[in-house]
Amino acid sequence: MAIDPVVICLSRAGEDVAHRIARALGLAVHGREGRVERADAYFGNALDHVRGLFAAGVPVIGVCAAGILIRAVAPMLADKTTEPPVLAVPDDGSVVIPLLGGHRGANRLAKSVADVLAVNAAITTAGDVALGVALDEPPAGWKLENPGNAKAAMMALLNGAKVRIDGDEAARAGWLDGLPKASPGEAGEVVRIICTTEPWPEAAPTTLIYRPQRAVLGVGCARNCPPDELIALVDGLLAEAEIAPGALAAIASVDLKGDEPAVLALAAHLGAPLKLFTAAELEAETARTENPSEVVFAEIGSHGVAENAALASAGATAILGYPKIKSAMATAALAMAPQPVATPLGRARGKLSIIGIGPGQHSWRTPEASKLVAEAEELVGYGLYIDLLGPLAYGKQRSDFPLGGEEDRCRYALERAGEGRNVALICSGDAGIYAMGALVFELLDRGPEAHGVTDAARRIEVVSAPGVSALQAAAARAGAPLGHDFCAISLSDLLTPRADIVRRITAAAVGDFVIAFYNPVSLRRRTLLAEARDILLRHRGGDTPVMLASSLGRADEHLRYRRLADLAVDEVDMLTVVLIGSSQSRLAELGEGPRMYTPRGYARRIDGDLAKAGEGAALPATPPGVFLDQS
Repeated sequence: MAIDPVVICLSRAGEDVAHRIARALGLAVHGREGRVERADAYFGNALDHVRGLFAAGVPVIGVCAAGILIRAVAPMLADKTTEPPVLAVPDDGSVVIPLLGGHRGANRLAKSVADVLAVNAAITTAGDVALGVALDEPPAGWKLENPGNAKAAMMALLNGAKVRIDGDEAARAGWLDGLPKASPGEAGEVVRIICTTEPWPEAAPTTLIYRPQRAVLGVGCARNCPPDELIALVDGLLAEAEIAPGALAAIASVDLKGDEPAVLALAAHLGAPLKLFTAAELEAETARTENPSEVVFAEIGSHGVAENAALASAGATAILGYPKIKSAMATAALAMAPQPVATPLGRARGKLSIIGIGPGQHSWRTPEASKLVAEAEELVGYGLYIDLLGPLAYGKQRSDFPLGGEEDRCRYALERAGEGRNVALICSGDAGIYAMGALVFELLDRGPEAHGVTDAARRIEVVSAPGVSALQAAAARAGAPLGHDFCAISLSDLLTPRADIVRRITAAAVGDFVIAFYNPVSLRRRTLLAEARDILLRHRGGDTPVMLASSLGRADEHLRYRRLADLAVDEVDMLTVVLIGSSQSRLAELGEGPRMYTPRGYARRIDGDLAKAGEGAALPATPPGVFLDQS
């Protein structure tokens, strides 16, 4: 899914330019708090904000000094094939400079911004400057089959070579018209460009093969069709039709097959997007098909799947180029459009991303989580957690739910994804630790008789993004209290019987685990923490260190140490994680204050080795500068 760029404005001097760009291109303006009067969303630290957007894959148009953008993203530069565009525009709008992502849309975006401002785009990418086109970034509806050859081909052209454009689809490749053409029989190096939907043998190093994506594959299959059967059927159809997989704009089917393993395996095998249609939408195409079936109509409400889906996705001007073929459990057909299909019709398979955003500090949010948020169409969650996303949530539909509405929240997110949307379920900490992850899968696992979700919701893609859990954040602030065996116990008895909680506390006390207590108290629940303290005091000393960590990663973060014997319920609230050390946990008194840690036993091992050495056993030599492994 393409992510819309964001216009960054850092001062009043650049506001007019920022808003001109945003209005013309339909984009949002993110402004620096206290420095910008008008913006759609505000941020505090410019470097952190730009870095967060870049990590999420969001293209950035910065109305500011180029150096600010460079300093922001420099630590994250790694792979130019995946990095989003970054553009710099001075406050006066006098030039547009694509800094990064020249071959991932930055040059096209820079030209669009330059047209808005009626200025030049300072494009430095060699291919664009000299040739007027980036050969490794064809327009929508075209695919470069051998991108590894693009660099050699462009270097040859920059050094004076000319091109020869061949193939049955050359007439449709008007975007290549500006390249220097070689005359028949002309001497000198020639870069060959092949434009075809047909399979092509392995190309020479400076030969480029472009596929106009005029074909759409429609497929249908019985439930639990073996993936190999469907793949073999389609491979045979493509071979017979002489259509290369790269010429496929999409694979299309009925929405009932949105989670069919064979269909998903086929999409992965061919590297093509999957587009889905309701039975009613497919039935509307029956008049254009060649093999309508009453049996299929009786089964799903459409007289066909493969032919109908191919035509529906390829569009009204497409024809049924290759009618339905069948295997024991599958069908396949090909529709051909007169021009490359830049945007195949149909909806994508719904997706639910279960996202843990950490305790709240944006720098603790993983790049994967930020990217999934940026890609999502709708955000669902407890309102405070969505608010913690800051400007990253701007412009997205959001559905806020109160505390206590957890099942409604998860059910809503699943059903919205079942309608074909890309939905993000926002959780604090890690979504799989005392959060919504388990409930999502429980709802998916329930049958209709157990108040589960609809069949459409069960067919979606579900992904989980890990987050920094509260116990990890508290441990990092403390030092290393989780350096040895530990466990986490929730003291909330809303969903867990109190007797079970007490049994778990006792087991952890007997086992001498470091314990992280979640949900330690609430307004009505004030006794379990004190009971847990008393149980633990029977098994470890009163001097055992305890850390109370509240509002971790937020402006009002508050950390303090206590002795286990002195742990008082009244200084703990629902936003506090209580870390209780084992009998081995210690407080190290350091210059910046005490730090809590739990040794793994290295000192005992070294003492034992020294004792053996004293009895004549030789210790292994340790080279200078090499320390004992503590991983």
